[in-house]
Amino acid sequence: MKLAAIDIGSNAARLLISEASPKANGEMDFTKVNLVRVPLRLGIDVFSGGTISEKRADSLVNTIKAYKLLLDVYEVKYLKTAATSAMRDASNGPQILERVRQETGMDIRLITGQEEASYIYENHIAENLDKTKSYLYIDVGGGSTELTFFSGNRLIFKESFNIGTIRLLQNQVTDAHWQQMKDFVRQQIRTSGSVIAIGSGGNINKIFSLSKRKEGKPLSLDLLKDYYKEFGNFTVEERIHLYNLREDRADVIVPALQIYVNVMRWADIEEIFVPKIGLADGLVRSLYNEITRV
Repeated sequence: MKLAAIDIGSNAARLLISEASPKANGEMDFTKVNLVRVPLRLGIDVFSGGTISEKRADSLVNTIKAYKLLLDVYEVKYLKTAATSAMRDASNGPQILERVRQETGMDIRLITGQEEASYIYENHIAENLDKTKSYLYIDVGGGSTELTFFSGNRLIFKESFNIGTIRLLQNQVTDAHWQQMKDFVRQQIRTSGSVIAIGSGGNINKIFSLSKRKEGKPLSLDLLKDYYKEFGNFTVEERIHLYNLREDRADVIVPALQIYVNVMRWADIEEIFVPKIGLADGLVRSLYNEITRV
């Protein structure tokens, strides 16, 4: 069964096409058939001016048209969509989503930060790990960071904060924003004993790739600190050439590391697992659950 998800984020729009098939033990396996990413960077407009420009709106419409063609080619029957932080904050967000619907027939659903955290949790990575430990999902996007805490084999909290990589680049994150997140993390996690982080998002995936770690092995907080210091010593142009990064990754990777490092420090977390999951993966799994419940 082919399933797909479209995630319209603050930095990029993603189309994930997956094949859902049962494993020998009866559990479902979700195999990535194709993942397409277009760096629309809606957040650059929104977090500085409050609206999405006509040029970026045109790019969004054209991206969705291209995604529709791919969905037809792959004969995908089931699709789930979501637009996140930038579209939530854009004063013209509803009008642009209506334009997308009229010109492409695609209904993009605007989701809240809480819903975003729920979809990330839908991947249920922690449930397959040591149940005696606690796990904090950290999903860093362009416009927001979603934190989901899993302890004692149950979900404790899910929270969204308007601290993201594009917001940081646009100087839209204040000391008060940081303090709010810091206070929340320390208050909610201080009595939970040993906590391990689970990271998602394109930036932590890139860091994991650069680290040459084996699949399933965690990254240490000290390593993230080292990367943060190392990358911070270079310009965006230098990062592109030295680390073979796209421009739209080279500029956001430093603020992303800042977020991961801060959250892990506040929660006294020493290691972060990077299972290469994201919102789109959670959307696909949620879609499968909706289909099979019918």
